[in-house]
Amino acid sequence: MFVVGGDSHSPTGGAFGAYMFGVGATEMAGVLATGEIWLRVPETIAIEWTGKLGKGLSSKDMMLFLCAKLGMDGGRYQAVQYCGEAIGALSMQERMTLSNMAAELGAQAGLIEADAVTADFLRGKGVVADNLDGWRSDPDAKPAEHHVFDASALEPQVAAPHSPANAAPVSSHAGTRIDVAYIGACTGAKLEDLRTAAALLRGRRVAKHVELLVAPASRHDQEIARKEGTLGALLNAGGQLLPNACGICAGYGDARFGENVTAISSTARNFKGRMGAASSQVYLGSPYTVAASAIEGRIADPRAYLSAGVS
Repeated sequence: MFVVGGDSHSPTGGAFGAYMFGVGATEMAGVLATGEIWLRVPETIAIEWTGKLGKGLSSKDMMLFLCAKLGMDGGRYQAVQYCGEAIGALSMQERMTLSNMAAELGAQAGLIEADAVTADFLRGKGVVADNLDGWRSDPDAKPAEHHVFDASALEPQVAAPHSPANAAPVSSHAGTRIDVAYIGACTGAKLEDLRTAAALLRGRRVAKHVELLVAPASRHDQEIARKEGTLGALLNAGGQLLPNACGICAGYGDARFGENVTAISSTARNFKGRMGAASSQVYLGSPYTVAASAIEGRIADPRAYLSAGVS
């Protein structure tokens, strides 16, 4: 499908093979009125991930790494296509994080070829998902750029204030004291993200001085998490449940970060003043890393908390 949305993170639809991108309010009004929009066909930047992600890593780590490596204009408003062995192994919700955060690369769209994972997910939602084989790039198509990275060599990433492009291995920031750990919004609190954080927090408590805030991305995912015990594990660890949707990520609500607060968040952006007071210091990490940091009260490597049976 060819789709537009009124939000900068509309490229999420690229996880389903759709060419989806965000437009401004005026353009969206035109789309609603006419059903049409003008678009110059962009070039494609291929981002290939070989190998396999290690334990304690997720697509958020891949994305923060890309923001640091390529910069926030690394996509130069082109179409980014994610491909490779590591991409094919990702679940649909993990793919959604990559497509969503194509916006952080400055790309217009973040595409992933439809495959069996796509079909299974769609069928589970009652959508007919036949004949997906044709929805892929031509074999002889030449991207404008082709970057190759090894997922098996990736370490957990943390982005320092005030940009996702300030990402570095978690060891670069390990030990930084935090006041708040926030698991929320579209790239950090989907059902799979909640499960990820719960894998570390189940049976543990957050540090006494840390406020753990949990804002599930949707009511649907929240209810599944509640029924299966995932939400209970987060709340029993000391988490506070906040309303669904953007919340603190976009500076909405009463729980915004106060003056001089240091937080680690599973959200997509950490621009100065976006999530609360301009004096707040917001670090970004995966739900794994946010959970581990909440336990220790300082930025921490999540891999130390994972048993052999948890990935």
